Amino acid sequence: MNPVEVEGLTRRFGDFTAVDGVTFRVRRGEIFGFLGPNGAGKTTTIKMLTGLLPPSEGTGRVAGLDVRAERDGIRERIGYMSQKFSLYADLTVHENIELFAGLYGVVGTRYEERRAWVLEMSELADAVDRLAGELPLGWKQRLALGCATLHEPSILFLDEPTSGVDPVARRRFWDLIAAMSEAGTTVFVSTHYMEEAEYCHRLALLNRGRLIALDTPRALRARTVDPIFRLETEDAPRAVQALVHAPGMVEAAMYGRDVHVTVENETTGVDTVRAALAGEGLSVASIERVEPSLEDVFTALVRAEGGAVVG
Repeated sequence: MNPVEVEGLTRRFGDFTAVDGVTFRVRRGEIFGFLGPNGAGKTTTIKMLTGLLPPSEGTGRVAGLDVRAERDGIRERIGYMSQKFSLYADLTVHENIELFAGLYGVVGTRYEERRAWVLEMSELADAVDRLAGELPLGWKQRLALGCATLHEPSILFLDEPTSGVDPVARRRFWDLIAAMSEAGTTVFVSTHYMEEAEYCHRLALLNRGRLIALDTPRALRARTVDPIFRLETEDAPRAVQALVHAPGMVEAAMYGRDVHVTVENETTGVDTVRAALAGEGLSVASIERVEPSLEDVFTALVRAEGGAVVG
């Protein structure tokens, strides 16, 4: 049996369907990425899988336990880390570790071993008496990960764990996740950072509560069929405005300081781009065909499914 198996999972809040008939499997040791715009249903799905919320319809098993009938047992077997609540800010590093160890039943020699591991992993051995709320965000994040895995769960759920963390700390965090995966831990992670999605073995994309794509990052990139060009110009925001309604344009969006333009026809697309910009008094410093990024794929798939929820 796979660590996570879901069939037709659905959650309604009154007349609103937050998650609509989602089906997928997560393999042992896999880093399974959950992507989607705000309101897509990612957090609601994770809450059902972690025993925090019962499903309205459908079935699911996590660590061999039923997500409807055995929710308490699921919470004991998994690790869970959320960007919104993972540590007690008014407790010290040591007190947080001690508290979570008590909640997970980690005692005696095992507690001493796991406490030492958390302090080494988080690089907080010299800061055990500091309040968690006073820690730099990267350290706080690693401490939260350590507390969530004190009991060595076989499945770890991470709900946008690196939100607001600087790129260096984020990369350090993902190094830890990769090591856990290689050791056999199944990691289920939601993120809105496209560079993080590249670290996942497979990605599931949700929009409006439905699963609209599930594959490896490489396979998802290969699904994009419309040609994409990278454009350099002196005023990227104005260029996007000029291109978004031009004939033959599928999509125009900022991509760092550049603009990514998706066109219907590669042969005429470049001329159309130049003409649209010239009409606004903008010049083209360079334009070249590029392979689609995951962000391009993400945008195209959501657009094909009616766009993201507004508001």
